[in-house]
Amino acid sequence: MWLKPEEVLLKNALKLWVTQKSSCYFILQRRRGHGEAGGRLTGRLVGALDAVLDSSARVAPFRILLQVPGSQVYSSIACGELLSGSDVYWAIATGATLEEINQHWDWLEQNLLHTLSVFDNKDDIASFVKGKVKALIAEETSSRLAELEEEPEKFREALVKFEARFNFPEAEKLVTYYSCCCWKGRVPRQGWLYLSTNHLCFYSFLLGKELKLVVPWVDIQKLERTSNVFLTDTIRITTQNKERDFSMFLNLHEVFKIMEQLADVTLRRLLDNEGFDLDPDLQEPSQITKRDLEARAQNEFFRAFFRLPRREKLHAVVDCSLWTPFSRCHTAGRMFTSDSYICFASKEDSCCNVILPLQEVVSIEKMEDTSLLPNPIIVSIRSKMAFQFIELKDRDSLVEGLLARLKQVHADHPVHYNTSRDEDMTSPVFHSTSMCSDHKFGDLEMVSSPNSGESGTEKIPWLSPAALITGCRWSASQSPDASMSREQIKISLWNDHFVEYGRTVCMFRTEKIRKLVAMGIPESLRGKLWLLFSDAVTELACHPGYYNNLVEASMGKCCLVTEEIERDLHRSLPEHPAFQNETGIAALRRVLTAYAHRNPKIGYCQSMNILTSVLLLYAKEEEAFWLLVAVCERMLPDYFSHRVIGAQVDQSVFEELIKERLPELAEHMHDLSALAPISLSWFLTLFLSIMPLESAVNVVDCFFYDGIKAIFQLGLAVLEANAEDLCSSKDDGQALMVLSRFLDHIKNEDSPGPPIGSHHAFFSDDQEPHPVTDIADLIRDSYEKFGDRSVAQIEHLRCKHRVRVLQGHEDITKQNVLRVVIPDVSILPEDLEELYDLFKREHMMSCYWERPRPVVPRHDPSRPYAEQYRIDAQQFAHLFQLVSPWTCGAHTQILAQRTFRLLDDNVDHLIEFKAFVSCLDIMYNGEMNEKIKLLYRLHIPPALTENDQDSQSPLKNPLLSTSRPLVLGKSNGDADYQKQLKQMIKDLAKEKDKTEKELPKMSQREFIQFCKTLYSMFHEDPEENNLYQAIATVTTLLLQIGEVGQLHSSSGSCSQECGEGLQASALSPEQDSVFAEADTATIPQDSHAFPEEAEGDWTVSLEHILASLLTEQSLVNFFEKPLDIKSKLENAKTNQYNLKTVEMSRQSQPELKLRTAEQDGGSLSRVGHTKAQQTVSWVISP
Repeated sequence: MWLKPEEVLLKNALKLWVTQKSSCYFILQRRRGHGEAGGRLTGRLVGALDAVLDSSARVAPFRILLQVPGSQVYSSIACGELLSGSDVYWAIATGATLEEINQHWDWLEQNLLHTLSVFDNKDDIASFVKGKVKALIAEETSSRLAELEEEPEKFREALVKFEARFNFPEAEKLVTYYSCCCWKGRVPRQGWLYLSTNHLCFYSFLLGKELKLVVPWVDIQKLERTSNVFLTDTIRITTQNKERDFSMFLNLHEVFKIMEQLADVTLRRLLDNEGFDLDPDLQEPSQITKRDLEARAQNEFFRAFFRLPRREKLHAVVDCSLWTPFSRCHTAGRMFTSDSYICFASKEDSCCNVILPLQEVVSIEKMEDTSLLPNPIIVSIRSKMAFQFIELKDRDSLVEGLLARLKQVHADHPVHYNTSRDEDMTSPVFHSTSMCSDHKFGDLEMVSSPNSGESGTEKIPWLSPAALITGCRWSASQSPDASMSREQIKISLWNDHFVEYGRTVCMFRTEKIRKLVAMGIPESLRGKLWLLFSDAVTELACHPGYYNNLVEASMGKCCLVTEEIERDLHRSLPEHPAFQNETGIAALRRVLTAYAHRNPKIGYCQSMNILTSVLLLYAKEEEAFWLLVAVCERMLPDYFSHRVIGAQVDQSVFEELIKERLPELAEHMHDLSALAPISLSWFLTLFLSIMPLESAVNVVDCFFYDGIKAIFQLGLAVLEANAEDLCSSKDDGQALMVLSRFLDHIKNEDSPGPPIGSHHAFFSDDQEPHPVTDIADLIRDSYEKFGDRSVAQIEHLRCKHRVRVLQGHEDITKQNVLRVVIPDVSILPEDLEELYDLFKREHMMSCYWERPRPVVPRHDPSRPYAEQYRIDAQQFAHLFQLVSPWTCGAHTQILAQRTFRLLDDNVDHLIEFKAFVSCLDIMYNGEMNEKIKLLYRLHIPPALTENDQDSQSPLKNPLLSTSRPLVLGKSNGDADYQKQLKQMIKDLAKEKDKTEKELPKMSQREFIQFCKTLYSMFHEDPEENNLYQAIATVTTLLLQIGEVGQLHSSSGSCSQECGEGLQASALSPEQDSVFAEADTATIPQDSHAFPEEAEGDWTVSLEHILASLLTEQSLVNFFEKPLDIKSKLENAKTNQYNLKTVEMSRQSQPELKLRTAEQDGGSLSRVGHTKAQQTVSWVISP
């Protein structure tokens, strides 16, 4: 591997390096102690010194130096690496072979040595060689991974070491690496941490001992920063059975952030197909780099902070200042530009935020650069407002990109001026009519597409023209004058705010507006402001006619989703007058059905009906639909799915916040998950189902403005208000009753409408009056006491707890699968757990490194537990040779294929864990008759096919004949055999269970394959010779039985056509035959002399085979001897990765595969031995 030339002072390195080769200009040196037969102690000391000091020489024990004559300064231009072990490997750019480092030397001698003699100046020589080496490095650095890193040379060097040390397939891409210590108890091991797309790997070489640690990201159950007695800050990785601490990082915060992101991406990609909706580049793990992860983290923060659609891709983040007219100064902050938005966030939290949809933007112009206004730009919007940004770096390219995206947005959604304005422009609210039903922005109107224009609201008479609450606001009772006056005061305050801060989606969002929201939004403005704060107004304006088309497409269709919706329609706010008639019910049905049609992945989930009912109260039907879209797809991601992962993640985050902010309560309630039955509904329904409606809508106000943060802080405020009662509660049930009673007595004194209680209240006839809490006071307390959490902190907690929640679901899946399997098998539960882990890991490894095959589906958590992980024939073959006791050398692969076909009942080319374990259970714990029956079934259809891959199979050879007895040594009398056989057949017939389905008889071709399998199974057994003798005798007996049946079923002409002779003695493994007879004729070579029709008459049954095998004690002992599965499992855990790696390397190099198969007889079961010199045993977690 070529390195960037670095100066080396040779005088101080004489004790550590030994010169191997030298020329006029170059020196090849070896690190002292490396490669010396008698220098074992020296090598260990030097290796330990390099490891402790993190010396670059430790990873490059061989180097080529450029020698400048007359100087003691040399440049190291090429190096190789010596790995520990009995064999030497060179870590170079193209592979792990010994020849390549010498190729560098040869290249120098052939291409540079003679050229350098023409230079007179030694400085010219050094410059020429350095330039040539740098050119070689640039040529070799073709990998995108290396090109994108900050230090390509060092990363390329680390990539080479990673590939050599861990021997992963090429598809496993290194993302980044760090020097650190891995703690084992109180002992640190200095080494290198490699973070790849699917694994966390650690390598250490200290005092001659090599440690390799490989932890798949999908096995990590907890990732956290902690401290111990020796170090204040470490990273702890928790898997199923182990905890490992890593420390002494140069930048621990960066390392932990990258770990979190890799674990999150991998777990969501492999375990959470429902919610994985990231950039396409990140869905392809081979494309993930450190920069991609950093960009993804910034992109997710941007979308979460401004609550924008997931499809938005962040393009630039620049520091700037924005003119804020309400404060009459420029406010420092950052500008975020994406596909469809320009956003601004002040550096001071909550000081000022702005969201500018490009759909609202009219122009983006550069102003003259002055000392007072450096690099300014003006962004003008449709509502006659302009935003001035200054101090923008690289202003020209930024404006150019913004103008290009602005042009694209306007091309996708064209607008024209509306000269015939018929709306009331004197309306005191929203001078810019962004929220009007005709989707006008100021004095501009959206142009509907031809197909959507036909579906206007005027052509759909059933579409609800106004919010439902307008028709029933005062129908129940008259509102008190005091409440009306408070409502008018609120409206007045909001109108004053609109004048100063703006009244469209582009308004300045400051702390003042948060205080207004906390007081409660006036009912007349509530729906409009929900649209603004959620930015659903932009989606509404950009998709004219979309909702109407959805309703028409989904009307009249009946499916499981529509049935669920119908069941819940009358359970949605049944106490509210708006849903006590068909108008409200029909509107709710249309919105829910349309959304299910839009997003089949979510479809319909319980609690969506309650949320949609409230949206319909305050917004028009189409507006309510887009509000529902905003909540389900942006503001509460992954909430409304099959497993409600998002809600569970936030519930877990909430429990951590309780421990942090209410430690006394957390200490009293040892298990905070006991609160989940009630607190989970806080997140799923935003308190709507457990709080009186007039109070809960104030919570929804805060949610639309502040997002999920408002729910977290309000939940903490509720718990704090009841902390004393909760701590004195005797059990979880009493604690839940305390909370339910408190929430049911939260009132809204400012509500102009009649009180409407929660239909989920636990208490309807309290014996003692409960104190009433005003919702405004509760919300104000929540902001004052718990409102200091930032969006970035909440997103970090979500990422952390998503790992735990997903792994919790995996544990539940595992427990349910094992619970079903354990009663049906005799394998111990702890062994079943390890088998399940192997089964799952085999599935995962295919997801890591193989292109998706059409047969193998990705993990689907929506399927039943037993069907979530399934494997195909190739994966099954790997597991079979790792854990099956029936290893048959070269025949193992064929037997595995037949076993898979037998287990694949529904012929979908996939099998589940239960089928896999049931088969293994028979092999390990079954009685002899069960094992023989399984073997028998493996050699008849459907397990055995005419297209069997066994090219050496006797199926292709002439049929056997038994015209004379097959014997070993002296032949017993035929009469004795006949008597014994008749008696055994009679006994078996009597004992046979009549209810069991009779297996078809085995033909002669199938019988030959059966015999070959038995022969292969006996190879390398301690009783090998006795078993060969016994199987030869049994085969003779069975052939005679088949011949007897053949004579009785036909005239015997078939047997006359068959050839004579059979080799009856056992051959060596190298001979691909089953039986031979030393002194009799061999099988004829002309296979065409034996007609296919003869096969149909010669048959033997399972009873015949079993009875014959019972006559030989050695065979009985073989099948009844106890088998130890634990040793197989230990070996499988160690070799599963190696086996997969070897197979993938053979697939990438077909000629190597063929050559290796010829050398080792195709036996992959000995991979761990044949590769012992290339790979050291891995420590796989857990």
